[in-house]
This record gives sequence, structure tokens and C-alpha cells, in this order.
Amino acid sequence: MAEKKEALFSRTVKSGPRTYFIDVRESVKGNKYLTIAETKKVEDKFERSSIMIFDNAVGDIFAALRDAGKVIKGE
Repeated sequence: MAEKKEALFSRTVKSGPRTYFIDVRESVKGNKYLTIAETKKVEDKFERSSIMIFDNAVGDIFAALRDAGKVIKGE
């Protein structure tokens, strides 16, 4: 099995029973991508889900998240 590369950027955000992991990694072909993973405890085990966002969509995703944040804040 190939060894997994270190993340170029990594941050953990804890929020109540959930923990979010934000990582920037580089593919074998050299493309950078963002992963957002969430873990939460369900009964006696942890469930994990994640999404990958590739470099060509990051700008649009961030713009949509900014707009969503404004709605949540009532701006």
C-alpha cells in the first residue's frame, strides 16, 4: 500500500458532539484539493463522513458558503 502524504494544511474544529477536519492535500497528479470531514459519536461508535472539493470548484464553493453564512447571520 502507498504511504499517505502529509496534508499541506490541516485544522480541526470542535463543535459540541461533532468534530470537523479541514485538510488541503495534493493528488498524485499534483492537483490540490480540500477535504472536509465530520465525525460524531453515535451510540458507542464514531461515524465519519467527508467531501472532497477540487481546486477548480473552490472559489464557487467559498462564495456559496459566504452567502449562506450571511443568511444564517440575518445579514
